[in-house]
Amino acid sequence: MSSSPEIDFQQQAEQHLEGLNILLDVTNKLAQEQNLSAILKLVTEAVCAAHHCDRASLFLYDEHRQDLYTEVVTELEISEIRRELGESIVGWVGKHRKMLNVPDAYAEARWDRSVDQKTGFRTETILACPILSVHEDKLLGVLQVLNKKTGVFTELDEKLIMAFASHAGAAIERQKLIEQVREKAQLESAIELGREIQTSFLPTTMPIIPQYELASWWEPAESVSGDYYDFVKLPDNRLGIMVADVSGHGVGPSLIMASFRAMFRVLARNRSRVSKLFHLISESIYPDLHDGRFITAIFVAICPSTHELSFTNAAHAPALYLERKTGIIHDLETTSLPIGVIPDMPIKPGTLRKIQPGDLIVLATDGLIELRNRDNEMFGTERLKSIILENQELPAAELRDLIRSRIREFHPDPHLPDDITLLLIERKSR
Repeated sequence: MSSSPEIDFQQQAEQHLEGLNILLDVTNKLAQEQNLSAILKLVTEAVCAAHHCDRASLFLYDEHRQDLYTEVVTELEISEIRRELGESIVGWVGKHRKMLNVPDAYAEARWDRSVDQKTGFRTETILACPILSVHEDKLLGVLQVLNKKTGVFTELDEKLIMAFASHAGAAIERQKLIEQVREKAQLESAIELGREIQTSFLPTTMPIIPQYELASWWEPAESVSGDYYDFVKLPDNRLGIMVADVSGHGVGPSLIMASFRAMFRVLARNRSRVSKLFHLISESIYPDLHDGRFITAIFVAICPSTHELSFTNAAHAPALYLERKTGIIHDLETTSLPIGVIPDMPIKPGTLRKIQPGDLIVLATDGLIELRNRDNEMFGTERLKSIILENQELPAAELRDLIRSRIREFHPDPHLPDDITLLLIERKSR
């Protein structure tokens, strides 16, 4: 007897959730892995398990020969498979840089059955996705899974393999760049490369929200940073805004932040409740915070139609809310301990607010308020509040520039002792 549509849907949902958990685990490991062979093996085995299929393979693109070759497969009876661009399913995906979902391999004209004939394996269903570089959109390879055990590959499977390919591309590109730096033995270049990679993780443009203006400033103390901010569209169409800060600065915190970003972006696709999303991120990244590392973070969600603001604050400050009508600045209160302090940390939602015209939200990291001048005087939260109150009529971008200017006056040394992130969200008064 065939299962009912409800059971099939439940099974797909459970498998997809399991696949997302595998993806979270592998992205976390990729951020720490520095061996290319290990990266490829990790991705290939994980994508096979996540899709509940018989086999998976990762083809790398050989720019010199302009073909694709198997670097890692879960099982293979022959030493290597090579495919020219445009040849077979893998070659077509590589040439056109488009995903291909084949429900019946032997009915597909683009499929090459020669490998089946050589190995005795029978290919039934195929899902193949291009792996592209983060920065230049270059072809790096093709990720392929074969024979889903519970039927054909679904739309959810397509989204999942795209996520795997995206993280694989970032890891492969990062590793290739790191190897180039090692060959040249230029440590300074390696650090600058890390900055470029991390900068690419940050939003390149501010999201456009009717009646709102957003402005940001991000500056690392070194070439890489443990600070992070991001915007995502939540499933219920609210705008999600994250600002986070890993304790310390430099390469170690930047790697942790890369993992944090990956988890946040994956989980935010399927979660709208602020406190639940935050709890899942905390639960996922906790095992990777060692040697006293922790993360302070605030996650804010804004509904563009109702202007309701909800948030969760893991001991992050400054997090300020200016009521333009009253001229009062409120703190967005702490609702949990920093991430990494205790496992399975309880997380509560903050006070729900209605954003009125002219109201301003200011989110920053402690590198801004803990900055000290030559007299060892701290910049402090009260100084920041005074600047905001005295210049509250300025648009968000101009206020951001003014705060940055005041910081530079207070601390003229170009080398910052800590990373600084500043984000302003203003509901326009007109």
